[in-house]
Amino acid sequence: MKRKWKWWSLFFLLLVVLVGWVVSRQAVKEQVVYDDEQKGLEKQIIVYFSHVVAENTPKGLAAQKFAELVEQKTNGRVKVEVFANGSLYSDGEELDALLRGDVQMIAPSFSKVTELIPEWQVLDLPFLFRDDDHVRRVLTGEVGEELLRLLETKGIKGLAFWSNGFKQMMSMARPLIKPDDFRGLRFRIMPSEVIEKQFRLLGGEPVAVSFDHVYRALEQHKFDGQENTISNLYSKGFYKFQPYLTISNHGYLGYVVMVNESFWDHLPVDIQRNIMEAMREATEWNWQKAKEQNEKELAQLRRRQDVHVYWLTAQEKEEWEKKFSPLYEAYTRQFGSRWLDDIREPK
Repeated sequence: MKRKWKWWSLFFLLLVVLVGWVVSRQAVKEQVVYDDEQKGLEKQIIVYFSHVVAENTPKGLAAQKFAELVEQKTNGRVKVEVFANGSLYSDGEELDALLRGDVQMIAPSFSKVTELIPEWQVLDLPFLFRDDDHVRRVLTGEVGEELLRLLETKGIKGLAFWSNGFKQMMSMARPLIKPDDFRGLRFRIMPSEVIEKQFRLLGGEPVAVSFDHVYRALEQHKFDGQENTISNLYSKGFYKFQPYLTISNHGYLGYVVMVNESFWDHLPVDIQRNIMEAMREATEWNWQKAKEQNEKELAQLRRRQDVHVYWLTAQEKEEWEKKFSPLYEAYTRQFGSRWLDDIREPK
């Protein structure tokens, strides 16, 4: 009996220690990340901002700019801690982490939002936008406001749209000029029904790969091509593996900056106001920076002997657009023409 009693005593002691560790760990997490009551703002409010691209990209730089502005405008009452390069969550994990409240802010690509709100697929349609000015008018106008409101049905507060510019085509096999050039090649894509169908219409084989795994997949020759912005392919060195670059401007890579709605609703009104002011300034800075950075880094790529750059002609673009017409027909059947009409002629 004594031996049995000793084992039970040891078990009970270990159980007490384990429960105490779990409780203390949770308490530390709540204290560091978010004080639910924010009583008297005695503690600094910490905001975790997770994203998956490099620090020196338009999104990475804008996130850091935003963090600096928030600290200034709140006199240090709010601190935004930015986690870049998928160091906290991958792009396949961060949306769920936001909904759980494990992270307060993220800035996923439009494609990631389509998993929650299918209407957002419209933003993945190829050749939807004419130029940067057209994109900006859409996303800062009534269409953009309505897209952000749709997020509220999922427990998310949409704050702003950020830019990374137009997407281009890359290949390690050959220049991608005619639709037939895509036939039989494997292409890395973001998880998106529209983008998957886009490459299938061109005769390619789409493969969904998380952004933070693209470089390793390229090293292992797991796919032949991809679509991406100049700043992404330059900052990550993708051009080292895929030297054929086609300037197609066929798609747009933008981000929506979002915050966990429950977290947002518990913030004092003056803090919300400060954060929104910082977001407006960071957003304006981001749009200008994205344009400048893509232009500068494209010029640097053109000077490289190991990179071959080709600009699609107007006639060649028309050939691509004809291939993509079924995507528009499918979207219209599912959601009607309203979104397309409002985007083509933004108010």
